[in-house]
Parts: sequence; C-alpha cells; structure tokens
Amino acid sequence: MSVWTPGWDDVPEALAAFWAERHLCSLATLRPDGRPHLVPVGVALDVDQGCAWVITFPSSRKARNVLESPGGPVAAGQVDGARWATIEGTARATTEPDEVARAVEMYARRYRQPKERPERVALRIEVERILHSAKL
Repeated sequence: MSVWTPGWDDVPEALAAFWAERHLCSLATLRPDGRPHLVPVGVALDVDQGCAWVITFPSSRKARNVLESPGGPVAAGQVDGARWATIEGTARATTEPDEVARAVEMYARRYRQPKERPERVALRIEVERILHSAKL
C-alpha cells in the first residue's frame, strides 16, 4: 500500500489517470448515531481545485449525513482488480450554483452528463490523503 498526501502540483500520473477512468466508487459517511453509511456513487477527483466531488440530491442519506455533520470524515474508494485507491478527507454539502456546476462538470468528464436536477446538492470532499495499491 502507498499513501499520497496532497501537494496538488505533484499528483502521480498513474494515480490521476486511475481517478479519470470510469469506475463506480463507494462513499462512506457517518450517520448521526456514528454508524457508517456506505453507498455506490460516482466520484470525480478535481486536481485543479484540490478536492473530489459527488453529486446527489438533498434527501439522500449521504447528503443528510454530511449536512448534519459538515466537515465530518468521509472516505471514497474504487477498485479495479489489483488496482485500488481510497480518498480520505472531510466533506461539506453545497447548493452554491458555481460549486454545483463544477461538480456536474467533473462528473460529466468522468462518467456522462447527468440529467438536469434543480434540487441538486454537491458534496465537496477536501482530500487529506489517498491510499492506493502499489500497482499505481
């Protein structure tokens, strides 16, 4: 296992490439009672802004968990055979139009253009470190 701690100017090329490939991810947030909530999501690493994005809607459990505990710990991971990577950090939920637009743009780059959703929420993950397999 390797650990990368952000200095966003020196993201290893293989790690950035892995986060640009289309992979379904899992996002772990904490419920109000402290139990983990794990859900499949699309996660987009945004090297330019030094964060990762998840798009969702306000009534989703993941959004409610983050709204109820802004700045709380989260983890998002992906796996492809022997290659894997996990983002660890903190998250906040936002409906600020510029941030939601950025999250949608980053999601569309990695996955596909999502359907229009006027009530969309973006989860911004402030990346503290990325754990990853030695294969990256």
